[in-house]
Amino acid sequence: MNITVFNDLEKLYTKAADTFVELSKKSIQNNDRFVVALSGGSSPKAIFNLLATEEYADKIEWNKVYFFWVDERWVPLDDDKSNARMTFETLLNKVPVNKDHIFPMYEDGILPEDYAAEYEQQIKNVLGNEGVFDFILLGMGDDGHTASLFPGEAVLDENEKWVSAYYLKSQEMFRITLTSPLINKAENILVIAFGESKKHALNEVLNGEYNPKLYPLQLIDRKEGLQLFTDEKAKG
Repeated sequence: MNITVFNDLEKLYTKAADTFVELSKKSIQNNDRFVVALSGGSSPKAIFNLLATEEYADKIEWNKVYFFWVDERWVPLDDDKSNARMTFETLLNKVPVNKDHIFPMYEDGILPEDYAAEYEQQIKNVLGNEGVFDFILLGMGDDGHTASLFPGEAVLDENEKWVSAYYLKSQEMFRITLTSPLINKAENILVIAFGESKKHALNEVLNGEYNPKLYPLQLIDRKEGLQLFTDEKAKG
């Protein structure tokens, strides 16, 4: 894993935005498109805000970018808890994207488990049966979870489905998520984890015994194309 430790979060956000631009240019040059899966949370929000600025937005061929999500709370798209809503407000409403290239992880009037199968088909419609994303952006929770792959949940053992939905008792809500087999197919993965609260879990993920039931980020393969951006408080 390529690990970069930053002493300034603004530098981390800038490097992440630069990485998005560089990978988009490479992918569009090679395949005439850039297919991404984005995560929610505070750190992606800062990155999306940066990408929406004129300095960055002018460097990206937005009409050739396809947007999926890594995971989502099963709430309407106008709900404050929606990852998609945050991405629209910070980025997608501000740049000239093709609306047909946006695939939010929610639909009214359907059960989350049924929509997980539908979302998997949407991915296959764009990426084919190989399902290789050009870029996936991940975070890590204080407990070591990534996407909606939470410690102790059955979804951690999923090997067939690309997308899974389940009821997360600790949050009293349904979550929908890409599964680790699909995430691991991606050409490029960027994990962002910073701050004192992440220190214990990050140390266990990187240096502890392999125990993905407890620290699910360990399910993500350490391979070329996987990067971790962190800071001194988290890395120690």
